Amino acid sequence: LAAGGGVLRLPPRADVMPAVLAAVAWGPTLVVVPEHSTALLLATRMRRAGVSVAHDDWAVAAGGVDVVIGTRSAAWAPCPGLAAGVVLDEHDEALQDERSPTWHARDVMVERCRRAGAPLVLVSPVPTLVAVEECGAAVHPPATRERAGWPRVTVVDRTDEDPWKRSLVTSPLIERLRDPALTVVCVSNITGRARVLACRSCRALIRCEQCDAAVGLADDGRLVCRRCETVRPAVCQSCGAGRFANLRPGVTRLREELEAAAARAAVSVTGSDVDPPARAGIYVGTEAVLHRIREADVVAFLEFDSEMLAPRFRASEQALALIVRAGRIAPEVLIQTFTPDHPVLAAAAHGDPERILASERAQRELLGFPPFGAVGAVSGAGAAEFTGSLRGVEVGGDGADRFVVRASDWTTLGTALNAAERPPGARLRIEVDPPRL
Repeated sequence: LAAGGGVLRLPPRADVMPAVLAAVAWGPTLVVVPEHSTALLLATRMRRAGVSVAHDDWAVAAGGVDVVIGTRSAAWAPCPGLAAGVVLDEHDEALQDERSPTWHARDVMVERCRRAGAPLVLVSPVPTLVAVEECGAAVHPPATRERAGWPRVTVVDRTDEDPWKRSLVTSPLIERLRDPALTVVCVSNITGRARVLACRSCRALIRCEQCDAAVGLADDGRLVCRRCETVRPAVCQSCGAGRFANLRPGVTRLREELEAAAARAAVSVTGSDVDPPARAGIYVGTEAVLHRIREADVVAFLEFDSEMLAPRFRASEQALALIVRAGRIAPEVLIQTFTPDHPVLAAAAHGDPERILASERAQRELLGFPPFGAVGAVSGAGAAEFTGSLRGVEVGGDGADRFVVRASDWTTLGTALNAAERPPGARLRIEVDPPRL
């Protein structure tokens, strides 16, 4: 990288230590990482390398050390004589603070290093388009070396399956589940027993009688609406039948199916779990399982289309980031999909994130999404009145609970939000560039 820093693209299994040590050679360095465990491990390795470190200790950092290391709040930490900055896993959503007003550690580091005249290095296996546009094209190892640092990606094409007989337990997955020598982690971001149901008799989608949203099957066998929380007996509203097809089964139901297919025990893991997961050969859960399990042989995404095709403008980046996370705990990532030709899968299979950047850039520039425009979200009591007083920006949304605010640039958006009148008694939540918009 040049003396001014830039974007460094390293594969998921690459060691970032040399990159950090190279930055430390410039002088006092501030390093920001997404997770506390990563910060702790890196601080320990730096100390063993003979480097003075302040880890989550602002008093020590203020006294002057070679490197200050911490999670996103460390972007504000004291670092006398700041000579270089490093952000590891720049793509990780954990770098964004979601408390109102929201902020991103990457953006704070960009501005802080700019003011200090210090180079900033953004390190990631899958740099975001915002990072590339802000700091220039990514520098990366030769293609063969970069690909060697990615997991083996196995794509299971499900396009020929009967739509009413789609099970998330496919033959390639069963082959791995039944191998007692393999530890398999199965990922599905759907909790409970089922989140989308259809009547097996009349094939009607089971909907809420109050708000018409799709309902799910709770563990106690009743139908629950996730939107308005209405609960009713498990009976079809069209024909009165009580047998349903799970179009998108939840974690609890999947665990039962996986145990039956594998003939061995499976453990379910969700983000609400407090205790560490029990030791097992098979784990199934939401993406939280990728943060709770440290090592496996195979990570299987059971319904990855819901990630790649999500109605979010960052869906491709976020889907690729999930594969990165999986690749750090397992040498093989198995992906079940009805869109096997999606650019995200090609990028992961070839270890080449550049494959999605061109299409992402063209789409966002056309639609005015970051980094080619500014967006924010306003919600809470008084949001309608507040957004009604905004000037010089575009206001959209559902008109009731959450409003999306768009502008040509961040300065225009920030000026409009600061100038708007806050209604008496308002309890507003203002999100700047929300990651899941």
